[in-house]
Amino acid sequence: MKAVTFTALQKNRKRKMDTLEELNRKGFVDEKIDPTLDLFEEIEKLKKEKNAIVLAHYYQEPDIQDIADYIGDSLGLSQEAAKTEAEVIVFAGVHFMAETAKILSPQKKVLLPDFKAGCSLADSCPPHLFRKFKEKYPDHVVITYVNCTAELKALSDIVCTSTNAVQIVESLPKDTKIIFGPDKNLGAWVAKKTGRDLVLWNGACMVHEIFSREKITKLRERHPQAKFIAHPECEEAVLQMADYIGSTTGLLKYAINSDAKEFIVATESGIIHQMEKACPDKTFIPAPPNNSCACNDCPYMKRNTLEKLYLCLKNGYPEVTVPENIIVEARKPIERMLEISANLGL
Repeated sequence: MKAVTFTALQKNRKRKMDTLEELNRKGFVDEKIDPTLDLFEEIEKLKKEKNAIVLAHYYQEPDIQDIADYIGDSLGLSQEAAKTEAEVIVFAGVHFMAETAKILSPQKKVLLPDFKAGCSLADSCPPHLFRKFKEKYPDHVVITYVNCTAELKALSDIVCTSTNAVQIVESLPKDTKIIFGPDKNLGAWVAKKTGRDLVLWNGACMVHEIFSREKITKLRERHPQAKFIAHPECEEAVLQMADYIGSTTGLLKYAINSDAKEFIVATESGIIHQMEKACPDKTFIPAPPNNSCACNDCPYMKRNTLEKLYLCLKNGYPEVTVPENIIVEARKPIERMLEISANLGL
């Protein structure tokens, strides 16, 4: 009996090791799914069984947005999750977003459907290099855009979002010396809006840097009544053309409140699903990039699928963890931002 038990334990241990190895290699649970399963129904069942909620960023595929409990920008989603009694958070987004959820809800289990759903902007600012960069400017306040790793947040004084970046910078005395990272385009736009001389880290989002000014110009000629709206992570040459510049949430609100019937949208195309749902009588055209496939999808965001989300929730992994010391240090700049925002009535 003992021998059988020992053999069973060995098999179970080997199965777990094989699973971990596969997760490390592929980044997601790779299991066959019964094609007759209604994944929407199964995910709803699992959410109830496991006391879980699903968060979906605006850039996720429509099916994931439609099954989510909350849809929005990264920090807002993490804040909503922290308010709930859920024990498990499934973050359909990218890795740094899941880290932020863990920072704000350290007692909760945070899952990411595909562990390799990274971020070109976050990757463009390795913390060990930023630490050396920061050492060159010891008398500067460090403001980092929320789209960065937990470790980078831990190196910061204040975190900001694309919605409040301008106000956060303006809240500091005018003689304050500031490092702004990791997005150089957002930083340059904030510098222009505030008149501040910011030291910028040379990072960028691959999706927001591929828009073609030339193609957008031609598209506007074909749609002269369309409003051109853009995210501030876009390059200056593109932002100069925009009728409105704002965060993803800001772009959505502008589209809802505007009298215009056509919009050319310069950000990741996933947001158009929510725009079309909110404004079925309006037309939304994704701004053309300078690549040959004519798509401006984020390859990292689109790694998540409904199937991966189901398997992730069913199995309880891939799980995103953050070292406790990083959680403690990374919460400070987020709380500083929230304090400033509250004082400003944002």
